[in-house]
Amino acid sequence: MDSSPAAAAPTEASAPPLEDCLRLLRGERDEQKLAGLLIAANVCRAGDAAAVAQVYRAVGPRFLRRLLNTGLGKVEGGKEEEREAYLRLAVTVLAGLARAPEVAADAGVVSTVPIIAEVVSKSPDLTITEECFELLSLVAIASKDGTYKFCEPGVMDMLFSQISNFPDGSRCLELSTHLLQLLVHKLRADNMSVENLQGMASMVTSLAMLFGVLHTAVKFESLHMLATLLSQKESPLHDALRSMPSTIWKSHIRGGIIDVLQNRVVSSEKLQALLLAECMMSILGENWLSEDHKILDNKNAISVDKFVLLVLQSARVEVAVLLNELAFSKYESSKSSQTDDAIIQKQRNLAILFSLIERIIKMISDASSGEGEPSQTICEKTIMQVITGLNETISLVLDFLQDAKDHGQRKGDDLLAAVRIVGSYLAETPYACQEKTGHLLEFIFSIEGQDESSPFYSVRFMLPMLSQITTTADGCRTLVSFGGYKAVIDCLIKMTEENGMMIDDGSMFLACDTIINIMSNRKNYPIQMEPCFIRLLQALITWAGTTDASSVIMTASSLCTMVMELTSEEFLLSFSGFDPKTLGSLSDLIVRSLRQDIPDEDREQLNQKQIIASGYRRWADRFPSVRNVVHQHASV
Repeated sequence: MDSSPAAAAPTEASAPPLEDCLRLLRGERDEQKLAGLLIAANVCRAGDAAAVAQVYRAVGPRFLRRLLNTGLGKVEGGKEEEREAYLRLAVTVLAGLARAPEVAADAGVVSTVPIIAEVVSKSPDLTITEECFELLSLVAIASKDGTYKFCEPGVMDMLFSQISNFPDGSRCLELSTHLLQLLVHKLRADNMSVENLQGMASMVTSLAMLFGVLHTAVKFESLHMLATLLSQKESPLHDALRSMPSTIWKSHIRGGIIDVLQNRVVSSEKLQALLLAECMMSILGENWLSEDHKILDNKNAISVDKFVLLVLQSARVEVAVLLNELAFSKYESSKSSQTDDAIIQKQRNLAILFSLIERIIKMISDASSGEGEPSQTICEKTIMQVITGLNETISLVLDFLQDAKDHGQRKGDDLLAAVRIVGSYLAETPYACQEKTGHLLEFIFSIEGQDESSPFYSVRFMLPMLSQITTTADGCRTLVSFGGYKAVIDCLIKMTEENGMMIDDGSMFLACDTIINIMSNRKNYPIQMEPCFIRLLQALITWAGTTDASSVIMTASSLCTMVMELTSEEFLLSFSGFDPKTLGSLSDLIVRSLRQDIPDEDREQLNQKQIIASGYRRWADRFPSVRNVVHQHASV
């Protein structure tokens, strides 16, 4: 190209008709096409979508791409000022053409996205940059292909690496942020290629940099976009982020969170920062919070210990406020002006905070037990401060549950979330808040989530604690005093029901351990054969029938043996649903357990085998069918 756009401009004061423009654009010489493009700019500004489409078909994407490459200096020849003029003309015309959605969605325009990104990264002229972002936003809106074109290698890096250098309040900053928002809300990581996922990961690193470095409104917009991207559950994007070699984005996010939590900002922004912290722990593991990431050029950088305490304390403050507000809205409803939507949003925020605190509980548990990663540098004093803070917050949560009990409220996802965090904490410290927990345990077992028809998760969340406290006589008495063991049995049964809950071996073992502990201490309190025990036997047969794992077989069989001491074959067969076939499956389970070849070092399973053998000797005469099968296939 050797004719500048200025030289090719028409001399008429007014623009020639559309037909003249199209004729020039269809010309064979570059001078004609350039003259046609100058007129085309006016056609585009007129806003006639049909005319714009005609102009685009006349000029074609190939010539526009060549014009862009010339402007970028990728084509030899032409003076510096001519190249800049070519670049400006190409970008202006493309931006004008893309105002017609049909044109913006065309593959030819979509294919220019990487070139336009390169213009953004190289052009010092902010007016050209503005038009580039306008064009790119139109392409992102017009089609799915246009949106996903941004994920090609290098595009995100070229587009957004310069954002932090744009003047605050500038049109460039506004347009680039708007483009990021479009991409965040339109891109979906599901079914993306690995290459495209890396492009999305680059967008996260760009947003992390803006969040960590800027101190303007864009900081908070970046925070919201990061929270939106990273809170997508089980997203393939998470794997892409975990595999990134650079860790600077983690440091930027940590620095941004510190900035938000340390300064006076509205509660909603602090909640977003805490959500982002929860997302980071979800994606990278709980130890992310206590890893020593160096934050470059951040005057507010603080130690790992202070960061952990800052996040926990901020979460605790927000939890206390939300618990108080929710209790007020529920139990002082005549005085409350809050809408249902506002209450639901508070419940969601509370669930996010509880999830974050649960992850901190896990992190502290690992650090205390020495199971944490070597990169953890949290000190003993900080661990004790965290435990003290957690005790206070769990006590508040128990007060929230007491309020619900006092007002006869036992259904709600917020109540279930409260039970979950209490269960998570008591799993690590089963005797914390012992008096409050003991008084509330029966009520906790009655709590249902909004979509539950009967309690299940409330019991399941408490199983880790129950399996520990029932190792003592006092713990067993507490559970037996209100028939709590029946709720545990019901929970176990639901975990094995066909078309019901998926079997979770971890929870099954905890439920079994709890019931075994109760049965082992039954001389201290009366436990009689009840229908729930018959259903328990059926559930254990079902569970053991799904696997060859010796741990499952031995646990199920030892508990069955204990239950069988309460009854007889004749009594079991008198119940509908417990037929000879079920009794045969029970016999097979006992035989399978007695025939297990257990290593000498596995003390737990050796003890279980002893329980099964000694129990069998006590009740064998009352179960002649089982005795016959055992005598044929096993040695006791």
